[in-house]
Amino acid sequence: MNVIIIEDEKPAARRLNRLLEKQNITASAMLHSVAEAKNWFSEKKHPDLIFLDIQLSDGLSFDIFEEIEIKSAVIFTTAYDEYALEAFKLNSIDYLLKPIDEQELLVAINKYKLFKPHENNAVVSLDDVKKLLTQDTVKIYKNRFTIKVGQHLEIIPVNDIECFYSEDKATYIHTTDGRDYLLDYTLEQLEGQLQPEMFFRISRKFVVNINAVKDIVAYTNSRLKIQLHKYKAQELIVSRERVKEFKIWLD
Repeated sequence: MNVIIIEDEKPAARRLNRLLEKQNITASAMLHSVAEAKNWFSEKKHPDLIFLDIQLSDGLSFDIFEEIEIKSAVIFTTAYDEYALEAFKLNSIDYLLKPIDEQELLVAINKYKLFKPHENNAVVSLDDVKKLLTQDTVKIYKNRFTIKVGQHLEIIPVNDIECFYSEDKATYIHTTDGRDYLLDYTLEQLEGQLQPEMFFRISRKFVVNINAVKDIVAYTNSRLKIQLHKYKAQELIVSRERVKEFKIWLD
């Protein structure tokens, strides 16, 4: 079975590949962005089966197939269990909620083997699912992050995140229990993936969670200074050009 994984969270992709290897399946490629996947599909033979994350760092994974006719069966992998998952079942082999359960993965693989599509005939109707997910009333936001810590994977719900910050060209999560984790995203990539009612980018270096804000005070040059409950390492200053929008966000 020729399988590829399209997943922007590299630890999650590696974990899925390890689970597949237990079933004697090895992914021939692990792709992490829309752009990377487009290049890969333009040069390679389409696989039998794709494990497809819905929202990648540079857009929805459906964008890959705007230019390319998909010839593979699809199993969705998603953290967004509140978003029309019954439609996924109707339009694909299966869907798997992250973090992926090994037994559920085995069930999905067996479903693929049972309902294996004919060559050049994809099971999934990507257009139908994309329309469903891009309706005005439906917006996908991340509700957890998977972080590699040594040999372990930690799952961090967004409710446990005080802020995201950049330092020395890297991006970090700071959690409500005062811990810091390195993240495989830039702040620019994160902005479109976070619930806007909960998170706001106050400057080039910080995105803050409204639930973590302890105090706000006036600061020099018409700026604002924020104090969070736990994060103390650097001053959090709302840049002058963002103050007006920040005040609207607070309301």
